[in-house]
Amino acid sequence: MSVYVGNLSYEVTEESLNAVFAEYGSVKRVQLPTDRETGRLRGFGFVEMGTDAEEAAAIEALDGAEWMGRDLKVNKAKPREDRGSFGGNRNSYGGGGRNRY
Repeated sequence: MSVYVGNLSYEVTEESLNAVFAEYGSVKRVQLPTDRETGRLRGFGFVEMGTDAEEAAAIEALDGAEWMGRDLKVNKAKPREDRGSFGGNRNSYGGGGRNRY
């Protein structure tokens, strides 16, 4: 029971996002991914709600709503894709090695 929240302000905190979603039910967990290199928020997050009904109420109320100067994109989170260790097929174009012909 996880909700994707997109188009978040870079000023958002887990506490402030929790408070918004708590209006629609019990919030189990809030995650705000950060960029590995800069440590800056990535502009989206995930909120885990207590029940499907609470999740649906939050999505209905908050999708398209303005918060912190931005129009939120809120929907049911999709399962994470397994991208492997490199995030794609890096061998498609040679990868920078030199051919010895």
